[in-house]
Amino acid sequence: MAKCSICEKSVHFGNNVSHSHRRSNRMWKSNIKSVKAMINGTPKRVYVCTQCLKSGKVERA
Repeated sequence: MAKCSICEKSVHFGNNVSHSHRRSNRMWKSNIKSVKAMINGTPKRVYVCTQCLKSGKVERA
């Protein structure tokens, strides 16, 4: 579950490139934390990325 419930940020895909320039698939996961936040006035457990937490888009309960 690597998806932010506020900004919808999720995994990104790309390639690992070795020294000999062979490519293999890889995945970058977002820095997602499970926090208790106030959603519509009630505390709820949600998954939020750290950038949303840092910027103040989420009010923690």
